[in-house]
Amino acid sequence: MMRLPPFTYLAPKTVADAARLLGEHGADAMIVAGGTDLYPNMKRRQFEPKVLVGLGAISELRGVRGSASRGLSLGPMTTLTAVSQHAEVARHYPALATAAGLVSSPQLRNMGTIGGNVCVDTRCNYYNQTQQWRKAIGFCLKKDGDICLVAPGSPRCWAVSSSDTAPVLWSLGATARLCGPEGERLVPVAALFQDDGIAYLAKRPDEILTELRLPPAAGTRCAYLKLRRRGSFDFPVLGVAVALQMEGGVVRAGTIVLGAVASQPREAPAAAALLAGQRLTPELILAVAAAAARPSKPLDNTDFTHPYRKQMTRIFVARALRRLAGLPDSPRDEEEVA
Repeated sequence: MMRLPPFTYLAPKTVADAARLLGEHGADAMIVAGGTDLYPNMKRRQFEPKVLVGLGAISELRGVRGSASRGLSLGPMTTLTAVSQHAEVARHYPALATAAGLVSSPQLRNMGTIGGNVCVDTRCNYYNQTQQWRKAIGFCLKKDGDICLVAPGSPRCWAVSSSDTAPVLWSLGATARLCGPEGERLVPVAALFQDDGIAYLAKRPDEILTELRLPPAAGTRCAYLKLRRRGSFDFPVLGVAVALQMEGGVVRAGTIVLGAVASQPREAPAAAALLAGQRLTPELILAVAAAAARPSKPLDNTDFTHPYRKQMTRIFVARALRRLAGLPDSPRDEEEVA
């Protein structure tokens, strides 16, 4: 049995107290929200904090406020189950409800939080193993080693972004409020991530994610599709988030964001640009899907082969767009890459 290492648990009642505790303990401290990813990683000695600053007692960080007409505010400690079942989210931001509802299993969604999923650690076949397994292969660059075992000649870590909700929030133009010792700052969710498997967050270690803001939903259509081996529990090996700003039957603007194909969610701006001012015809959808697959460059560091995951990027983007156009899923997409 893998056991948690010794640590001190602190339960502040306010964001200010939490920020103060993080500052006092420095590199020895980590934040814990639902703990569904952090605690298993601690058991595998991927994280070894001496102090955990728990956010569960801070009531202001929990709940969904506002309306779709004005924009919604999501508390980062709101559980994934609550986000997936929230009426306003499900009706006006269905891609986010879908993504939250596809994370892991029901038990873990009841504990896991939206903020935790946005900030969840990157994953890799060489990293997400027991300490004994990792020791046997000499460890990897992300923890205790000095070589990336996916790309030994690379100076950086290639572990992949494993969040379901981050690509959706990015595609919807959401913003994140961060609170730290230097005060608060509001940043686009798109600016919250960096393309590095170790330093994958632009959020500083002493900053706390205190709010996720969704813009007004007027004219927005959105969808999220997830590829994984099993129908439950598994992390994404591909996520596709599509958000369209519609005016009648014409796309005014669109955003396509891919998950689990890089160390950060990967936007496909050239593909989205093809949508502007156009109607969603089957021919346009195929062209956009082909363009969206170009920035998808998965490596051999998670489930399924990376050529298959790249092919599925094209198929999943086409499926998402067809659903937003009110068209049925078509086998024609699969035939294009057969």
